[in-house]
Amino acid sequence: MTMIADEGAQELRPRSELTAREVMREVGAVLRMSEAEAAQLGDLPDDPDEDQTMVINMGPSHPSTHGVLRLMLELQGETVLRCKPIIGYLHTGMEKTGEQLTFMQGGTNVTRMDYASPLNNELVFAMATEKLLGIDGDIPERAQWMRMLLSELNRMSSHLLFMATNGMDLGAVSMMIYGWREREEVLRFFQKVTGLRMNHNFVRPGGLAADLPAGWRDDVLRILDMLPERLEEYDILMTGQPIWRERLQGVGVITPTEALALGATGPILRSTGVEWDLRRDQPYLHYDEVEFDVVVGTYGDAFDRYAIRLNEIRESMRIVRQILDRMPEGDYRIQDKKVTPPPRARIDESMEALIHHFKIFTEGFKVPEGEVYVAIESPRGEIGCYIASDGSPTPYRMHMRAPSFVNIQCLPHMMRGGLVADAVAVISSVDPVLGEVDR
Repeated sequence: MTMIADEGAQELRPRSELTAREVMREVGAVLRMSEAEAAQLGDLPDDPDEDQTMVINMGPSHPSTHGVLRLMLELQGETVLRCKPIIGYLHTGMEKTGEQLTFMQGGTNVTRMDYASPLNNELVFAMATEKLLGIDGDIPERAQWMRMLLSELNRMSSHLLFMATNGMDLGAVSMMIYGWREREEVLRFFQKVTGLRMNHNFVRPGGLAADLPAGWRDDVLRILDMLPERLEEYDILMTGQPIWRERLQGVGVITPTEALALGATGPILRSTGVEWDLRRDQPYLHYDEVEFDVVVGTYGDAFDRYAIRLNEIRESMRIVRQILDRMPEGDYRIQDKKVTPPPRARIDESMEALIHHFKIFTEGFKVPEGEVYVAIESPRGEIGCYIASDGSPTPYRMHMRAPSFVNIQCLPHMMRGGLVADAVAVISSVDPVLGEVDR
């Protein structure tokens, strides 16, 4: 069958070009299994002849592939024998772009990677920069609690978007409207705090761009009071619904061994029963001072991944309530003239302040030589930022350990032996954001 576009080595090669050993390796090699173990993975029929199968393209413009993911599927009737995700349709190049921007400008770049969770991207970049600068222990308490507040609200908005799109992907059209409605409330709060609904560039090295506005506490409480009743509606609409359960239970199953071998993190890993959450297991900010539960599943299927995200919204609400009680007074950013621009009001009064402001935003600040890796828990799993500095105002090398990029390699293992009708449910349950997938 002729392909739409030639992707070179990325392509799913026809079965006639593969040996039986290579077919087995497509499943086993990534998992570092022996050939005997790989052969036992799926209860699939014997490898069929090529004339019994067909290779089809799903995406990249199919709405359920979230716009810019292309899957090549080998089908025997309705059964998926092989699957290969092909990426690169968004052409983001975030890491190379990051090496051309100063550390001060870097936030505008990374915030656009996982565009459903921009504040977590900014946070990990800012924390890595602070560690290189040696000021990570000097960040004011208020700034740290503010970062936690925004991070957890962003986790809620991201999971609400998943609820909406996951419902839409599976035909629960009403869920798209409801999930979007609740997410809007959180984005409205972000707009009040940062000036933007997304891509904020608000969490910066040394603290945050501004303090919380007047009335912020009432705005957060309004969101927290509104959500519980709405989440119960989701339970009625989806969790207990027989059709919903039939579409998700037992679909896209992945085992703990597979998930760990593939480097999966976040709800995908936790759906297999592995309790791993960086907020609890490698705490940062003040997560070790708040109480919350790590939500895990049992079966590693699409239903577990849905249920985990729904309940993580509730856990984030629990954390946010504790943050409201603990939020201290004080400064929202470090008062270090090397990294902190002067207050806006000073620029009109002082030539020195104007020059300082100009130099910070045009030349940036120099960061000592060295390398660092910092990881935090984003809504999709472990997002890590590796930076190597050569002492200049721009990173010498930058690499982002993007959870969607790693998690998307689980797709072939989740889809193997399933039905083509379930492919949409499986992609949706991974919740990939292609902005951080495309290298």
